[in-house]
Amino acid sequence: MASDAMAPQCPYAPIKGCSVSIQFDSPEEAERIFHALAEGGSVQMPIQPTFWAARFGSLVDRYGVPWMVNCPPAA
Repeated sequence: MASDAMAPQCPYAPIKGCSVSIQFDSPEEAERIFHALAEGGSVQMPIQPTFWAARFGSLVDRYGVPWMVNCPPAA
């Protein structure tokens, strides 16, 4: 569970110095969520196969939240 600050007591400021990491079991689901989060945001690393994952990508969504989307290789 995560929550943002309750305004007006704590006005919202973008997350800095960390990312929200989310993991999926299928490359298709990882790609679907990655593209949905990237809509209106900024892709830092396109989702793609890497040496450690079937798919990995990073982005900052339209609200300024940094994300890492991962799908480990098949076992």
